[in-house]
Amino acid sequence: MSDTGVLTSLGAVNPLDPGQRLLVVGGGYTGQRFAERLRQLGADVVVTHRRAPAAAGELPFDSSTGLLPSASELQGISHLLVTAPPDRQGQDPCLSSLKPLLDGLPLQWTGYLSTTGVYGNQRGEWVDESTPPAADLLPRSQARLQCEQAWLNSGWPVQVFRLPGIYGPRRNNLLALQRGDARHVHKPGQVFCRVHVDDIVGALLHCLRLPATQRPSILNVCDNRPAPSSELLGYSAHLLGCPLPELQWFEAVEGNMSPMALSFWRDNRRVSNRKLTQALGYALTYPSYREGLQACLKAEAPD
Repeated sequence: MSDTGVLTSLGAVNPLDPGQRLLVVGGGYTGQRFAERLRQLGADVVVTHRRAPAAAGELPFDSSTGLLPSASELQGISHLLVTAPPDRQGQDPCLSSLKPLLDGLPLQWTGYLSTTGVYGNQRGEWVDESTPPAADLLPRSQARLQCEQAWLNSGWPVQVFRLPGIYGPRRNNLLALQRGDARHVHKPGQVFCRVHVDDIVGALLHCLRLPATQRPSILNVCDNRPAPSSELLGYSAHLLGCPLPELQWFEAVEGNMSPMALSFWRDNRRVSNRKLTQALGYALTYPSYREGLQACLKAEAPD
């Protein structure tokens, strides 16, 4: 494992051929993790950032200000991963601002990171890639669904990856417990799905190595164990050997929650990963939060 917690055993072969370049639009948590792993494998990767001038391995891009990379800076880009969320108008910033530049590139693969929120509230039932979206999607999920369709209709070879809650080193319940700001809220029957960031990276690399004809257009990337958030927090406290915060029943505290917090509790679904793990044969590094949190604790331990 590297000093940032990236598992160096994930996919030991560079999925890009010599001379190929991959562009990551959106240098956030997952985008940076993916770029770092590809660079470890020897790939030529550039990542967009909202600043100029960009550092080595970075390109300036901010759709809100019109900051765009030049055509020469995009020369040789053959693969594209889009991690940026919809803009305030609900449009995809990459498509709305970069499409004229990207149209001139020989793109062989485009990955778009979306959300399992597009399934909406399924009342705790299982969903898979064939499940139609709920009729009453949250506005942010509706925007994601529209962006998915825009990418799938772009004319490029596109894969949409639907992700649940993402956790990993420096982004998990262990840190919240250590800071003392974790909330122990329980809503009977409510479960959440999640995925470790390194399994997103692993699934992307797995798909990049597949023949183009075997890459599904839509793919759920999540672990095997939907679970209540209270269960996850309890296991985190067990790993740390610390007490749990006082249990709060959702009905008793929902009146004090922000609209954003309430929205996360509105949708309830169990997301299947059978296409990823069975049809495509990807072996999860972290099949559940238990293995994932153990790895997070190890990665965050002081030297």
